[in-house]
Amino acid sequence: MRFPLRAPDLSTSLTDTWAKAGHRISDLLTPSLRLGVTGLARSGKTVFITALIRNLTQGGRLPFFGPYAEGRLISANLEPQPDDNVPRFDYEGHVRALEADPPVWPESTRRVSELRVAISFAPEHAIRRALGIRRLNLDIVDYPGEWLLDLAMLGESYASWSRDALERARLGAHAAAGAEWLSFVSALDPATAEDEQLALDGARRFTAYLHAARAQSAVATLGPGRFLMPGDLEGSPLLTFFPLPLDQDCVPERGSLAAMMARRYDSYVAHVVRPFFREHFSRLDRQIVLVDVLGALNGGADAIAELERALASVLRAFRPGVASWLASLVGARRIDRLLFAATKADHIHHTSHDRLEAILKLLTERAAVRAGEAGAEARVMALAALRATREAEVRDGKAMLPCIVGVPLPGETVSGQRFDGKREVALFPGDLPDDPAGVLSGAAPFSATFPRFRPPRLLPAQKSGETPAPPHIRLDRALDFLIGDWLA
Repeated sequence: MRFPLRAPDLSTSLTDTWAKAGHRISDLLTPSLRLGVTGLARSGKTVFITALIRNLTQGGRLPFFGPYAEGRLISANLEPQPDDNVPRFDYEGHVRALEADPPVWPESTRRVSELRVAISFAPEHAIRRALGIRRLNLDIVDYPGEWLLDLAMLGESYASWSRDALERARLGAHAAAGAEWLSFVSALDPATAEDEQLALDGARRFTAYLHAARAQSAVATLGPGRFLMPGDLEGSPLLTFFPLPLDQDCVPERGSLAAMMARRYDSYVAHVVRPFFREHFSRLDRQIVLVDVLGALNGGADAIAELERALASVLRAFRPGVASWLASLVGARRIDRLLFAATKADHIHHTSHDRLEAILKLLTERAAVRAGEAGAEARVMALAALRATREAEVRDGKAMLPCIVGVPLPGETVSGQRFDGKREVALFPGDLPDDPAGVLSGAAPFSATFPRFRPPRLLPAQKSGETPAPPHIRLDRALDFLIGDWLA
């Protein structure tokens, strides 16, 4: 059967052509913002990212997130993973864990992962309106805390790294865990001939010490990170080295054990640390560093010193500087905003939140000043991306104590009472002292051991179509600082 030919509708064709061209130009002009979520182990990176995405895509209570409060946030949707060589952040799996009955905390980060959220908004900026920029691609990049610590190795020689590692192993907090390994190292002569079996034995003992120290310490900061989380490098010569006592300017003799260790240390930096920095860290626009300050305070002076040392070494690797959404269109990227977040703010009463922030500010003051001088804007904040407790007042005689109320996880013990994961407990966390310097020096110590609380259950969409917003503390303020200006 033949159909009669019809003359093309030129006006419709031209309209479609212009529309398609406009969409292509808009896509080309859509800026991408890379947000790095980093922190030390057990600081809550996975929960932070999951809660952030949930609130953006499903709707949340975000009164202090400017674009949301002003009604300019139109939509936020998950997009396909932009980098084919980076694993996708398992958002759906983490949500399923929090939707379970009873809910469970998502598994911790074990690798670099990434996820893109496409945000549509009504722009206020005149240039954005003129260019038709009404969308932002937010690329959220999750980094294992263990790998983050390796960045300090970029500017260190093997001798310097060895001296620092040995010194830290002798500290009170690590002395017990490192006793066997230190005894082994002290019996070695760095000038002895290189020996593969000796290298394997030493690396095995060193790795066992790192795992033991991490299990015993309130703040997990020892590395190299891949020794704790080797992945596909397990058994590789890249992970077969360990510290030896060497002088600062020592040049190991060729063929010696020290030369062998130094060579493998350099290879680890060249093939593991440097690519990690180049392919991930150097591409970031904004950075949030999550810190478990309360855990360090509970660990005492040694844990506080360990945390401060780790923050200083990590932040030396950042590249702060002034950037903008316009610079991202031509590929120029520099970290221009840093947010240091004290997590688990739901473990203390809100009247102590400002004091928690003051303590973290003092811990990061030197690093924040350096970032500010380089052009980056730094801020400190206490938050809980997913709030596991609520506040209440409990009568104690004639006094009313400000308490937190939550459900401890099964097996947790409070005042000698073991919990089954179903019953609530009210705890008086105490007040953080007014003087942050006194807290960190030990002159005004704060110690309160908290149980691990069960997370709140994320509820699915209701018949009305609305999804109940998960509770949080200052997640909206964090969002506003990190991405709010790009949506103006």
